[in-house]
Amino acid sequence: MKHLFVTILLFIFLFLPNSTFAYDPLSVPNNIYGIGVINHSDLEDVSNLVNVNGGDWGYVKVVITEKDRNKEVWQKFLDDCRRLRLIPIIRTATSFDGKNWVKPSIEDIDNWIEFFNSLNWVIENRYIIISNEPNHSKEWGGDINPQEYAEYLKTFSQKLKSSNPDYFILNAGFDQMALNSNVTMDQKKFISLMLKEAPDVFDYVDGWNSHSYPNPAFSGPRNGSGKNSVRGYLWELDLINKKLPVFITETGWVRNNKNGQLIAENLRYAFEEIWMKDKSIVAVTPFILNYQSEPFYEFSWKNKDGSYYKIYEEIQSIQKVKGVPVQKINGDVIFSFLNPLIFDRYEHKGFLAVKNTGQAIWTQSESNVFNESDPQTGSYEIKISNTKFSNIEPFKTGLVVYTLSAPDQKGSYPIKLGFYVKGERIGEAYNGKIISF
Repeated sequence: MKHLFVTILLFIFLFLPNSTFAYDPLSVPNNIYGIGVINHSDLEDVSNLVNVNGGDWGYVKVVITEKDRNKEVWQKFLDDCRRLRLIPIIRTATSFDGKNWVKPSIEDIDNWIEFFNSLNWVIENRYIIISNEPNHSKEWGGDINPQEYAEYLKTFSQKLKSSNPDYFILNAGFDQMALNSNVTMDQKKFISLMLKEAPDVFDYVDGWNSHSYPNPAFSGPRNGSGKNSVRGYLWELDLINKKLPVFITETGWVRNNKNGQLIAENLRYAFEEIWMKDKSIVAVTPFILNYQSEPFYEFSWKNKDGSYYKIYEEIQSIQKVKGVPVQKINGDVIFSFLNPLIFDRYEHKGFLAVKNTGQAIWTQSESNVFNESDPQTGSYEIKISNTKFSNIEPFKTGLVVYTLSAPDQKGSYPIKLGFYVKGERIGEAYNGKIISF
């Protein structure tokens, strides 16, 4: 019976669809503002764009190719996101052969998982976009194959979630403008063929990824609706007949020499009047912060002289929301010292060496040493205050100093102290007696 129970649990965990263990990003305060980047060096400018005017923990979208899977490089990227309070959304990619992006291989999925699992992520949710616009042949090895993409998406999702339940899976964004031709396929047809191959394929995504561009020619109206508009994600959700949290990871107007002010106003309108008012939207990351060559310079928010176009200042000036994403708080108290003999019956210093093994940066303002003693022992007359230390990043060790104020009465007091970060108990700071003389 015991073996049967274990087998059933394993089946549920590995094979049943819609096994969403990642938390719902809309269940906590959320800042939808974000941007796409290609350069790690742009992260500070991203933070200055999305984490201002009340905003905190905005989003940044980035692409990782198979050849770029370097743990040291990408751990630094994630650590920089952590310091700058940015939530990363990562899209997987293969390599460009000069004409097409090489078709992804199911056999390579395990290499992606090994790489992703080697990283300490910024927040509990690990946002992964699986591929890009597969209704374009150039994005799928020169081929258009909805059946293959359905199998790849489903398999990748299953394997990611079986390795760690914190992965939050997003489909590839589709080109809503694509027509049926030798090199592209209409999105509606593409999705219908995906569903014919794997009717439950979209049960394996946790959120809907959309490229809701204002078309035609990336120059459509700011208040457009339906397919090929800034509301294109609604058309897509109707197409798949599902309600999912929405991530608009590509959008924006094409720039020319005359319309800089207009597209800045258009994007502000879309954010304030459309996307911010739709409570299903988690993040909007326009394309793109800084791209200094063709064919995408016309979308770049940064000029070739290093300055930013009007659009950056316009979006920066919008009032935003303070996001509060969930982070794992883990660590250890590796050494503790407190002299139990107090001769002056007043203030006394205690010391802790602690190690951060979680995701959050431990800050003094969010951490305390607390008196956990039983009030009946009289130990609550002992006050703990002034917990002080420098910020402690994940996998770093720091020294915590706190002040203990002894009671006026002489005597022996049993006392138990705990070290807490953001309300989570890290470990025991002291457990013994205080003798006040």
